[in-house]
Amino acid sequence: MAISPNPQSLRARAYENFRQQILQANVQPGQFVSQRELMQLLDMPLGAVRELIPRLEAEGLLRTVPQRGLQIAHVDLKLIHNAFQLRSMLEREAALHFVQAVSDAELASIEQAHLSIVQRAVQGPITDELLTEATSVDWGLHDLMIDTLGNDLISQTYRINSLRVRLIHLERSTLSAEVLLPAMQEHLNLIAALKLRDPLAVAEHVAFHIHSAHQRVLGQDRRVLSTLARLDSPSPSTSVTSITTLTEFS
Repeated sequence: MAISPNPQSLRARAYENFRQQILQANVQPGQFVSQRELMQLLDMPLGAVRELIPRLEAEGLLRTVPQRGLQIAHVDLKLIHNAFQLRSMLEREAALHFVQAVSDAELASIEQAHLSIVQRAVQGPITDELLTEATSVDWGLHDLMIDTLGNDLISQTYRINSLRVRLIHLERSTLSAEVLLPAMQEHLNLIAALKLRDPLAVAEHVAFHIHSAHQRVLGQDRRVLSTLARLDSPSPSTSVTSITTLTEFS
């Protein structure tokens, strides 16, 4: 006799498949899909998709529009501001814990991963493969800081909000060739503060990095590098690893 799949595992798989569709940019903000189209997209049975929909609606990732079907979260200014405000609050708390908890060896490995991305970007060309790897390195640091708190509720809340932020980036801005180096520079500045075990500098660099990402999404980022240069001026408390070939945003 065939054993029926565990309903809980089907729901979890359906959710993970939906998450991957966002991460891989296979769905777009505001896109309409039917239940059957979603079933095909996720490669899941209709029953699992129907059970998934209320969770996605509760998390603000999907909504049911009468006579039109299911709509992937529509990006507007309210969603942008709310998502980045929540991100800022969670990451600041996480970073203040991370600066005490992370080992020197872990920081060295994280820094090397960033420097490798930078070296390849400077040497060029900046390929889609490099951008994908850079995105993984970028979000990997943020996820690690959050997870180091050891709080499942915070990690879950952060992961859901990260999906909102990914949708925002799909709509407004992505880690493109022109922003890769500035984003990596911001991370290297944060890593330098972490290596010095300087909580104040860490909090400042986290806040600045999230503010810069927010401004990039809003299209108000043309002066980010000049602001970054002022923030990065050497001080007694903070040593900054510099990228010497940053270019102005277009």
